Amino acid sequence: MKTKKHDTRWMVSVALMAAIVIVLANTPLGMIQLPIIKATTVHIPVILGAILLGPGAGAILGAVFGICSLVSNTMAPTLLSFAFSPFLSTTGIPGGALKAIWISVGCRILIGVVAGWLWVLFTKIKLNQFIALPIVGFVGSMVNTVTVMGSIYFLFAQQYAEAKEVALTAVFGLVMGTVTASGIPEAIAAAILVLALGKVLVVVFRKMNLGGAVNVESAK
Repeated sequence: MKTKKHDTRWMVSVALMAAIVIVLANTPLGMIQLPIIKATTVHIPVILGAILLGPGAGAILGAVFGICSLVSNTMAPTLLSFAFSPFLSTTGIPGGALKAIWISVGCRILIGVVAGWLWVLFTKIKLNQFIALPIVGFVGSMVNTVTVMGSIYFLFAQQYAEAKEVALTAVFGLVMGTVTASGIPEAIAAAILVLALGKVLVVVFRKMNLGGAVNVESAK
């Protein structure tokens, strides 16, 4: 009975975090205006979910994020939506469609998996939460940027060049520019938010005896 109650509370918690992902993905709340660019916050609940509920929950929340991205790019396409929607692929089916699904969904699942297991590692070595939380937030955010932009470079370089109206040789520079100009500020924002929110939520979820927070121990 105790296990059943635990599983139910875990599923409800995952569902609530998924709802937050969906809200952020479909409202302006999912973007933070920085001096030069807008940084996404949709991956924040994915990272927090991985910390609080474990890598499995992180993978589920990452998939929700990815599906939201896929739907958004399909319903309201932008210049690069071909890389995120299997329905707008310019490299044929099933190859192009599978590539787009990997970028929109697969790369986002990795956010939760990497963040979750990194948190597990930090709890095992009893790294102080004030250090561990921002590191997991930063790394989780960079996983999003690096895997998405890296996958676009390796899978859609020609299409990316055509969309940007640049030479194929310029694609690497554009990708690295995005990682630097967008990915790093997003990662810093994620580190700050995960620290601010995670410090409180870890205590709450530990008291509830849920998921990844169960075994969390702050290093004194």
